[in-house]
Amino acid sequence: PNIGLIGSLATFATLNEYGFIETPYRKVEEGIVTDSIEYLSADKEEDFVVAQATEKINSKGKFVEDILQARLGDDIVSVEPKMVDYMDVSPRQLFSAAASLIPFLEHDDANRALMGSNMQRQAVPLIDPEPPLVGTGMEKELARDSGTLILAKGEGIVKEVHADHIEIDYTKKKGVEHRLYKFKRSNQGTCINQRPFVREGDKVRRGQVIADGPATSSGELALGKNLRLAFMSWEGYNYEDAIIISERLVKEDVLSSVHISKQEVEARTTKLGNEEITRDIPSVSEEVLKNLDDRGIIRVGAEVKTGDVLVGKISPKGETELTAEEKLLRAIFGEKAREVRDSSLKVPHGESGKVVDIQVFSRELGHDLPPGVNELVRVFIAEKRKISIGDKLAGRHGNKGVISIILPEEDMPYTEDGEPIDIIFNPLGVPSRMNVGQVLETHLGIAAKKGWKTDERTEDGSVHVATPVFEGASEDKIISLLKKVGLPEDGKTVLYDGRSGEKLSDDITVGYAYVMKLLHLVDDKIHARSTGPYSLVTQQPLGGKAQFGGQRFGEMEVWALEAYGAAYALQEMLTIKSDDVTGRVKTYEAIVKGENIEKPGIPESFKVLIKEMQSLGLDVEVLSEEGKQIKVSRPEDEIMKTVEELGINLEEGIGLLDEKTKDGPVLKEEEKEPVKASDPDKGDKGKKKKKKKVVKPELTEDEKEIQRQIEAGKEEKETDAVKTKK
Repeated sequence: PNIGLIGSLATFATLNEYGFIETPYRKVEEGIVTDSIEYLSADKEEDFVVAQATEKINSKGKFVEDILQARLGDDIVSVEPKMVDYMDVSPRQLFSAAASLIPFLEHDDANRALMGSNMQRQAVPLIDPEPPLVGTGMEKELARDSGTLILAKGEGIVKEVHADHIEIDYTKKKGVEHRLYKFKRSNQGTCINQRPFVREGDKVRRGQVIADGPATSSGELALGKNLRLAFMSWEGYNYEDAIIISERLVKEDVLSSVHISKQEVEARTTKLGNEEITRDIPSVSEEVLKNLDDRGIIRVGAEVKTGDVLVGKISPKGETELTAEEKLLRAIFGEKAREVRDSSLKVPHGESGKVVDIQVFSRELGHDLPPGVNELVRVFIAEKRKISIGDKLAGRHGNKGVISIILPEEDMPYTEDGEPIDIIFNPLGVPSRMNVGQVLETHLGIAAKKGWKTDERTEDGSVHVATPVFEGASEDKIISLLKKVGLPEDGKTVLYDGRSGEKLSDDITVGYAYVMKLLHLVDDKIHARSTGPYSLVTQQPLGGKAQFGGQRFGEMEVWALEAYGAAYALQEMLTIKSDDVTGRVKTYEAIVKGENIEKPGIPESFKVLIKEMQSLGLDVEVLSEEGKQIKVSRPEDEIMKTVEELGINLEEGIGLLDEKTKDGPVLKEEEKEPVKASDPDKGDKGKKKKKKKVVKPELTEDEKEIQRQIEAGKEEKETDAVKTKK
């Protein structure tokens, strides 16, 4: 069974013809490393002596050291160079692509490295992506292999650059157009958007990046942002891995992303007739429909909020036999007078944004739709989400946390040059988790940001450094780099409290770390309910945000209230807040009117239990304290009781039963259907049955009153229909 494990092949690994995993090794002959590469599977590799990839070799391929650390089967052995058969190609051939993106992986505990590689999959593409200052050298390769970039097909010159396409004159073929994806929705609801990376007149060569995709920048993987980070506590706001960020990240859209939600509605064929997508919705004001076009579909570019109509749809209601007056109205006004209900698609709870795309599929236009569906409309709504309290952030070392507070820039701690910190992590998140890689990344990050003399610099003077797995920067190297850029060896800095301007008592580790915004956003999770839908069987509120449900007060929570003796709180949890159908309506009424809340009634679950026991043939009765029987009825029993009182026979049809003759419902003349001779099931060999004479019963005063009300209601409906037509 699938338990949700994701297996990735290690870097350089491949499958052989039999489906076994093989990995490459360099052949070693007489102590000299050759350029010949051989692929071996695990069982074959066991028999050979394999040297590590980090062993030093000179220009001729000879090992520098006289004794090498190598492995034979499961054992680590010390051998002379002549005894070595193979050498590893690279230290990163142990790790998958995701794990080899983590700098200083060798300093991280395995559990946290696993979290780090998994959380990189959950990073949200930001509006303005930025490659890491401290990388591993794999970022370019992975971005290229991801398929989100657009690459040049050969040598040529860029002729035109537009937001949605790039035209290139190749030497072999002129005027080749590359189309760009613009604001498409991914399966995670994030935004797929490609941006041109070349300018008009640029020369390109085969395989060169000409357009960036989501979460890439300059052809490099860019999952997050380089932020100025300090490891310190701040007023207890970073308790339990919580994170403090500066308001600058909100104002300048540093961690903002675009999210696109998909809403769809189907027009189906029902038993009562066809549903219809239309602008003509009963009893809805023109104000609500102002953004709908003549088909009843919202226009692209409209700003929408919770509850706005996206697609107008009407469904037929169940119809009873029409009176002569209603038939006349139907004949005059056609289908308009038919009873329909509004079943439009509306913006769900807690969502808002701008309509960016609409797709309409119809059976008439030859689209392939599921059975029973005549039309399908999809609406795409885009929303820009700034970073907010409750959003989840993470680094690449499994150092994750939730934002607890967003401080104004002036309140953040600042360094001696007056530069405020962007983000504060809790120092207690490092020792017990044993992911020291994050500290080394922070130190190397500030050295890279200050920029030391190298061949390549970015516009702001900082340099991007690669520290590959197991062959990256050592501690000594980082110390020497910090010295080069004029920083203290321990990487700690004097900080001042932004609120008081006072110097903090201790020096604090400040640097640059790569921080990603993860897909677990608070806007998707926040949820509240006062009243809402109830389950049909148990009459208890539904669960979950999607169903607009309530919070489950489960078995253990009930025990907790019992333990505290909170009897009244517990009673309302189990009755009026849950499945006491009449009680909850009365309670709501009392709250609205400002009256006292009545005593709770019998919960529905108790009635279900009694019905279930009765279905087993047990005679169950509920007795009061005085020993009198209490009648326990369910809502459907109440309906049946009313039906009986009104004398309606549901099997025969609607009408009043004659108590004296028991002749069934009173039928109008045109309702009596003659039996056709061709119908073998009815009558005696096609003979028409004699019509029974139906005696109209005398109505009681109550029944007369009900009929008068029905007639009055019909008259009102008729006048309304005439007004509507006018």
